[in-house]
Amino acid sequence: MGPHRDTGADNASGARRLAREPLSLALIEARNYTLSLLQHFQQALGPAMRLQPLPHAVPPLWLAGHVAWLAEYWIGRNPQRALGPRCPPDAMHIASVEPQSDELFDPRLVAPSQRWSLPLPDAGNVRAYLLDTLETTLELLDRAPDDDDGLYFHRMVLFHEDLRGEQLLAIAQAAGVPVGVSLPAGAAMRDPLLLPASPWSLGWSEEGFALDVECGQERVAVPEFEIDAQPVTWSQYVEFIADGGYDREELWHPQGWHWLQRQGEADGRRGPRYVEQIGVASGAVMQTMFGKATRMAGSQLAMHVSWWEADAWARWAGRRLPTEAEWEIAALQATRRGFRWGEVREWMSGTVRPFAGFRPDAWTPQAELDAQPVFGMARVQRGASFATRARMKHPRARWWALPDRDEGFVGFRTCAV
Repeated sequence: MGPHRDTGADNASGARRLAREPLSLALIEARNYTLSLLQHFQQALGPAMRLQPLPHAVPPLWLAGHVAWLAEYWIGRNPQRALGPRCPPDAMHIASVEPQSDELFDPRLVAPSQRWSLPLPDAGNVRAYLLDTLETTLELLDRAPDDDDGLYFHRMVLFHEDLRGEQLLAIAQAAGVPVGVSLPAGAAMRDPLLLPASPWSLGWSEEGFALDVECGQERVAVPEFEIDAQPVTWSQYVEFIADGGYDREELWHPQGWHWLQRQGEADGRRGPRYVEQIGVASGAVMQTMFGKATRMAGSQLAMHVSWWEADAWARWAGRRLPTEAEWEIAALQATRRGFRWGEVREWMSGTVRPFAGFRPDAWTPQAELDAQPVFGMARVQRGASFATRARMKHPRARWWALPDRDEGFVGFRTCAV
């Protein structure tokens, strides 16, 4: 597997409104990708894929089983699937082909802390469940109405599996499992970009599938702003460390400083997650990537950064993190001027909140993709990482995480104050 290159907003928009035949091919490809990732885990860990519990992670076999379960629950087991987003959350569902699937893979029944001790089936049985549910999904797709409602849950299943593929790579990173993924090379720095003041409309306005937290419409007036052409690189980040950034309380949000002190007590944190060595004089960074100590070039993008660290770096530099509207304007209007994105997900300044007209989806709680419990607390992420499937990379895509989370392939860029 090589890195997935960004193919542009048009392709990502198209992936969210795939018609029946290309959607069928995409579902097959996504399932093959999941199976190939499982094979990497099995080669490294054996058929049971036994791991010590990892913070902010779930067992890879549980996640793969959950991918199959969600597809079966909302397609194979859902007689009202043709209603699409109008399908009620309490819709009747028929029995699973796997009698224990609900008690093993329904997140409402097993908390994250319990998933490490579940009697999970081995890799062969999870693989069989993935193949069985794919066959059912494709059979029902052949008979589905070829419209947005009729294809809604099939598009959702594709979106969900692509998202979980990136999560499986994050688990592989945490577990030190090699998966054959190459990191993006560094690139020459470009000067920040100045964009004019303009009104802007946030929210998914196109046809096809979108997460509920992406939907709605919100008009904002955006003043003129200057934004970095690329996310912060390792050479830039090392300057912050060399200047005592991890020892200067005045640079940190009070909650961020408290988080840093807790991290320091646990592991003496003086850099982003998985960084093993920093040569302050030389600027060299050694970061463990999928189990291998890797020398990061100064021109490569800093990643596995928490929001607290990104915010502290921006304060140190006399800058700030961008708003969602600023980032989106630049991604949609300034790529030809050198705006570079798609190699790391990026922290935004604001907390996640609903756009006007927000309506919760019935399925997101079952997929643990419901943003409502963290409205006003989690921070928004925009863009995509090298681990994101190409069809998922869209400038209007919206994600979120609590500010202390750093297991994802996340970096940041800044704007002038």
